[in-house]
Formats: sequence, C-alpha cells, structure tokens
Amino acid sequence: MSRVNTVLGSIPTEELGIVAVHEHIGYGMPGSELDTRWWKTPEERYQETVPKLRKFHEYGGGTFVDVTGICNGRDIDYYKSLSAKTGVHIVACTGFVGGDTALPFFERASVDYLTKQFVHEITVGIGNTGSRAGVIKVGVSRGGKMTDLDKRIYRAAARAALETGVPILTHLAIDAENAIAIFTEEGLPLHRVLFGHADDGVNASKTRDRWIAEQGGRVGFDTFGYETELEDPPFWARPRKERLDHFLGFLAAGHLDQALAGVDANCSPLGWPGVKGHTCNYLFEDLIPDLREAGLDEATITTLFVENPADFLTIQT
Repeated sequence: MSRVNTVLGSIPTEELGIVAVHEHIGYGMPGSELDTRWWKTPEERYQETVPKLRKFHEYGGGTFVDVTGICNGRDIDYYKSLSAKTGVHIVACTGFVGGDTALPFFERASVDYLTKQFVHEITVGIGNTGSRAGVIKVGVSRGGKMTDLDKRIYRAAARAALETGVPILTHLAIDAENAIAIFTEEGLPLHRVLFGHADDGVNASKTRDRWIAEQGGRVGFDTFGYETELEDPPFWARPRKERLDHFLGFLAAGHLDQALAGVDANCSPLGWPGVKGHTCNYLFEDLIPDLREAGLDEATITTLFVENPADFLTIQT
C-alpha cells in the first residue's frame, strides 16, 4: 500500500484528500524570535492558526504540506497538536528554504553530512518528536543563481530522495538548468521534483516552466493569492488575472499531469507582519472558483488538487 509521512504518522496515500502542497504553518528567518515587535507567543500563534486550519478542513481540505525548512521556525510538536485539534493531515519537511537561510553550522556542512541529516529526519524522525519528514525542501538563494551551498543541499537532497523515496520540493524554479543537472547526475527521476513558485511576480518571467515540464519535472504554481489587488501587496505580488492566465496556459500546453497548485500560505508569520488578506483558504474561496469559472471541469480540478499531489507525495522505494 502506498503511504505518506505525516506528523502524526504514516498514512495511506488515499487518505490525503485535497492537498495544499506548498504552505507554512509559520515561517520566519533565523533570529526572528528576537524581534520584539512582531514575535508572537505560542498562545497567540495557536489562536491565529487553528481557525484557519479548521476552516480549511470544513471546506474539504485534507492535507497541508508545511515546507518550513530547518532554521525557519519548524516546530513539529506544535504541528502535531494542530493536526490532532483540526483533523488536517500535516506533512512536514526536512531541508532548507534556501542556502541563505541556513545557520553557520550548516553552511559548512558537506554533502555527506547533509544527506545523513535529511535521511535521519525522514526515516527516524525530526529531533525527538518521533515524526518523520514527508518531503525535502531545497531552494535558490537570493540573487537568482544557485550558490555553492545551494548546490550541496540539492545534491544531498537528491541522494536522500533516492535512499528514502520521498520527493523534493523547491523554493523558486529559477536556475533550473543547474538544478536539473545535479538531479540528473545523481540519477534522480525528475518527476520526483516539484519546481515551486513558477508563478510569483518577481521570477515568473525568468522561469522556464514549460521547459522544466518537458524535461520531466513537476511545476508548482503556488503563490496564488499574492495579488497586486491586495490593500498592501508584497513585492512578489502579481495581478490576479495574469497569474491565472499563466497557469491556464501551462495546462493548455499539455502539462496537466505535471502541474500542482497552492497558495504559499503563512498561517502565523514569525518575526514579521505577514501579508494581510491572504490565507490558506484562498485555495477554496478564490482559486478553485476561478478555475471553474475559467472552464475547468471537476475531473481536472481533482487531478490538480488530489491525484497529482498524491502521486507526488507517495513514498516511492
């Protein structure tokens, strides 16, 4: 039976339901807990997050994939409590959002060390929580080109993915040529990689999303909801219709089976104010209705939010 690691244990893939594939319970940069203005107490974070996840579950959401990497506020015991309280499956990750978010200890780490770290968190558990990671996070650092540390992390992720069978999810899909070269050298099939944020307002024009799909990779359009129409849009915002048209064009080009969608929610931002007016429930309140209005049938929507994520997240050994 195919299975997926969640924070409350391994579950059959068939139980995932509708999946929010690239999200955050709470994301912040290393050291953000020292910010006296924006840092929230655990009680405040809980009160802010539980209603969002409960609403997600009420809408029919089954699984929330948290891709908050090492050093960015990952808190597995907290996730376990949230999952038990709301009924939402939470998949946690190992890995890093990008090399530029890794603390100095990891900056000096070898590929072998990083591989062992990732494998341990996938097969044994994260810290002493007993919860195993279900996906590996990697990313391109600021500047748009993979750094030496990024490349070591990507190579270690490929080796860990091959050893454990869990997939890889990337922060940004730029500089994909370097990423694909590393994965190919390591012998990792590209359908085990989701190249994320292909649609964000900063990097969309530099992302070769159709080329990535032609090489066999999966492509994530997962910053839906970060719109220029918001009252105070973030720098990575994009006009709502422009992003939607980009996604629909990717599907029309024949890449439905390689497409995944999400909203990159941050339920309770750590050490910064976050983006007002954007939650994980944009998926149900806006995105899926927009797709229906654009003419997508229910079978296609099921493929995007149930079947494709399930195939991606399934442990393949």
